[in-house]
Amino acid sequence: MAGVLVLAGTPIGQAGDAPPRLAAELAGADVVAAEDTRRLKRLCADLGVTLAGRVVSYFEGNEQARTPALLEALLAGDRVVLVTDAGMPSVSDPGYRLVAAAVAHDVRVTAVPGPSAVLTALAVSGLPVDRFCFEGFLPRKAGERDRRLAALAAEERTMVFFEAPHRAEAALAAMAEAWGEDRSAAVCRELTKTHEEVRRGPLAELAAWAAEGVRGEVTIVVEGSSGAPAVATDPGSLRTAVAELEATGSTRKEAIAEVARRAGLPKREVYDVVHR
Repeated sequence: MAGVLVLAGTPIGQAGDAPPRLAAELAGADVVAAEDTRRLKRLCADLGVTLAGRVVSYFEGNEQARTPALLEALLAGDRVVLVTDAGMPSVSDPGYRLVAAAVAHDVRVTAVPGPSAVLTALAVSGLPVDRFCFEGFLPRKAGERDRRLAALAAEERTMVFFEAPHRAEAALAAMAEAWGEDRSAAVCRELTKTHEEVRRGPLAELAAWAAEGVRGEVTIVVEGSSGAPAVATDPGSLRTAVAELEATGSTRKEAIAEVARRAGLPKREVYDVVHR
């Protein structure tokens, strides 16, 4: 019989936040795949866990190469526990490839629920939480980042982003330019840790604060759009709306899709008008 892949959520700050089942899974694993084996050792020491199984590294640099060996272990009947540095594996962390491979081979996949930076930041942000979306990390290159932000201009749900501390200022400034300086947001830094800090305010104000330097893990929560204006369905209005979105950095494909959504038309119809 095939084994089981266990995605084990780990604390995002304090070891005391770890669920009791995490210690039991780590202790009983045949194989523990860890994003950082040194952090795994510290976590096990904090939890009082002695690892009996084999420990292998599994991080962005070797994820693709190591997945086949871990899949082989699963097919041989092993219980493989996957842990990343903080939070849930495969959510902006290594794990997706192994999960997809396990599912494709009918291997059972389960999880140990744990603390989540996404939900924690959302809850303390003070922004609407009834509907939200997680956008992970923005592209590092400015052009790609600006196109992503332009594509999200009409997003009405609260948005959650991860960001590296040294890129926080640039990200917030780009958001302010793309969505307006007064758009409300929150920067959540070092969540659940000793120096936890939550800064709330308009995007422009937060960008100015970040210019002084940001340290630690950063999660950014941004208020959604109040709703994009509707677009008239006559050819001239459609072409103008597409051109305006392209001018803000959207690709033509993205602009046509957005205008079609606002106008309530099929994308093909808008495409035909633009290229007529």
